[in-house]
Amino acid sequence: QLQLVESGGGLVQPGGSLRLSCAASGFTLDYYTIGWFRQAPGKEREGVSCISSRDGMTLYADSVKGRFTISRDHAKNTVYLQMNSLKPEDTAVYYCAAADDETYRGSYYYAVESCGPWSEYDYWGQGTQVTVSS
Repeated sequence: QLQLVESGGGLVQPGGSLRLSCAASGFTLDYYTIGWFRQAPGKEREGVSCISSRDGMTLYADSVKGRFTISRDHAKNTVYLQMNSLKPEDTAVYYCAAADDETYRGSYYYAVESCGPWSEYDYWGQGTQVTVSS
């Protein structure tokens, strides 16, 4: 069974840090571009960051550039999202998702350096809540 499992969410004060993990089971992430998305109550799901597998290209939404870092550990079959200098507006449920890496790298979104919409991703985790509040 192909599965993605997020962990690492929680409650943190503004300015604090969290590291989210996205672990895969039933398949290897080596062949997938991994994206992190988030959805706040009453808002659309939005892309946060993504990392391709073949060339390691990383992309970030403007709202998180300089604060968030995406990375992957091939040996652990896990992708991480390090979140620093968190703000209340970062509060959301965070999801990781996997898209076929070859397909992504041949897509319009790769060419324009975009992670693409969530609909382009094939596998999803259940989400982890991040709350930034004092």
